[in-house]
Order: sequence, then C-alpha cells, then structure tokens
Amino acid sequence: MSVVRTIFLQCGPSVSHFSTSSYSTNFNSGSVKFTISCCSVASPASVVIGNVDKKASERNEVRLGLPSKGRMATDTLDLLKDCQLSVRQVNPRQYVAEIPQITNLEVWFQRPKDVVRKLVSGDLDLGIVGLDTVKEYGQENEDLIIVHDALDYGDCRLSLALGPKFMKDNGLKHVTFSTADGALEAAPAMGIADAIVDLVSSGTTLRENNLKEIEGGIILESQAVLVASRRSLIQRKGVLDITHEMLERLEAHLKAVGQFTVTANMRGKSAEEVAERILSQPSLSGLQGPTISPVFTKRGGKVAADYFAIVICVPKKALYKSVRQLRAIGGSGVLISPLTYIFDEETPRWRQLLSKLGL
Repeated sequence: MSVVRTIFLQCGPSVSHFSTSSYSTNFNSGSVKFTISCCSVASPASVVIGNVDKKASERNEVRLGLPSKGRMATDTLDLLKDCQLSVRQVNPRQYVAEIPQITNLEVWFQRPKDVVRKLVSGDLDLGIVGLDTVKEYGQENEDLIIVHDALDYGDCRLSLALGPKFMKDNGLKHVTFSTADGALEAAPAMGIADAIVDLVSSGTTLRENNLKEIEGGIILESQAVLVASRRSLIQRKGVLDITHEMLERLEAHLKAVGQFTVTANMRGKSAEEVAERILSQPSLSGLQGPTISPVFTKRGGKVAADYFAIVICVPKKALYKSVRQLRAIGGSGVLISPLTYIFDEETPRWRQLLSKLGL
C-alpha cells in the first residue's frame, strides 16, 4: 500500500516559493530518500499592465525601495546611517523620503515583495530586500540584477524540517504539497503534514516544536541584498552613478566592520629595522603592511628621531593579541580606534556589475 506524505510550504510575503517556472531538488537523509518538485507561476498581482518602458521614462528622479516595517526595515536604515546615508523622512506616515547626501534620489518605503514587483515594473530603480524575496517575487526576471549580495543582516535559510515520526519512516514514494500562511511548525504535531518547508533563522522555533532540519535540506540561503533594474542602470540617467556611490559606501563600511586602527610608538635605528621587528609577528602585518613614520623629539636643543610611529589595521578578534605582540617588541603608547571605512583602489563588485551590464 502506498502512503501519501504531505509537505507544507510557507506562502505569503515572507518566504520564497522558488523562483523558477519549475523547481526540483533531491534530499537524502539516512534511509529516507525522496524528491521534492514544485512549480511556480506569476501571481496576478505581479503582472504589469501597460507599456513599462514608457511609464518608467516619465520621471526624472532615481527611486530606491526600502522595506517599510519590521526588523529588516530597522536594520536597513541602520546600515545606511552607518554609511553616512541617513534617510530623512519628514512625515512618518508618508511613504516617500530622501537621502540628503545623494541628490535626485527618492526613497520609497514599501512591503518587500512590492519592492521587487516595482523593480520589475519600472516604478523603482534600486531596492534593498532579502534574497528570498527577490527569488520569490522576481520570478527569475532577467531585468533584476543583484548589485551587492551580502549586506550582512537579515540572515535566514529556506529549509526542510521533519518531525520525529517521519524521521523513522522509509520508502517514501508519494508526496503532496499544501500551503499555509504561517505557524507551519504546528502542522506535523497536528497530524496534517509530515514535513514543512519554511524560513529558518536561529532554528529555535523548530526545536521547540520537535522538528529537525535534515542534512542537505537547505533549499536557499538568504540575507539582505542590493538589487537593481538592469534597464534602469543602462537607460536611466543618474542610476548608474548613484549605484556606484552606494556600492562604494556599502563595501567600504562592511569591510571596516570589526577592524581597528592600532597606533604605537617604537624606538629604533631606522624604519627598516622597526619594520623587520613588526613583520616578525604574525598579527601585525595589517592590510598590506605597517605604516612607519619618524617621531621627532627635541633633546638638549637638538631634534632627534629615534622613535617611530607604527600604524596597522587589526581585526577585533586579534586585537589584544596584537597589543601584546607590539609590547613584546618594544611598542608603547598604544592607541586603538575603530575603523569606519576601508576604501579599496576599486570596489570589486563595481567591476562585476559593469561586466554583467556589458559596459
């Protein structure tokens, strides 16, 4: 007798239901082997009516879509503020705002799924949302292009979770799919599903409901991303320049997170001799090497330069170890300050973006 197994899929704005027209993945957990396949079609709400290009050309300002509510909205505003791109909203009840540091840029607060839909329709040029939202509502639209794929917040994963009884079963042959708007964790306990596919952050809710993610059961890894309309980047005046500035600020800030500038004085005969001592310590090499400059003092009416100032960049996890190593080789007066930006000669993702655009 064949047994039909039911797997519940989360639906709605918070989770991806797969972005391609058809999706299939295999899972193997011990003696349980099965295949999940499902199809996705564009919802009526995502269908754009009218001439998109004509509609998009009727405005001159560049538009950035941001999440309007929730943790994602708060974290997005915090990140932009850390990049000196504070969003100014005159009236909190209005959905439009501005970033004073960037001229001709409008900020529109929207539901994450609507940010993606309006990027596709041409009503927005740029947006910051979760990758899962892009996959769900973007429908693999070729006009959507990921500009920055790792903004370091909003982390979650779309994962398959099983109940304890299901883990003991073998020979799975038949699977049916159902959808629900939320509280999927209760479905196995209620006996209406054997497994669920849901977004998982910490996994605490799964564990508290006696569910377990299976090995190899992660369907999608997601975090906040900067996404843009390819058409806008190529055709709309100012979009590419604004994207470049935002990308440089984001890259420079994210690279600087957790990095500290360490400055110390060290006695030495020459800069080269001091450099040899510093580079003998593995934690003191910095990004490319130490910056060493003479410290001039006046003794007995004469100017002397028998001390050198050392400046290096050190990650937070190696901070105290670096201070100890500096002291061990004669460093003193150690000063430490957090970094705000680290600008590279060229932003790597900018070159990648130009390549994707064929520019």
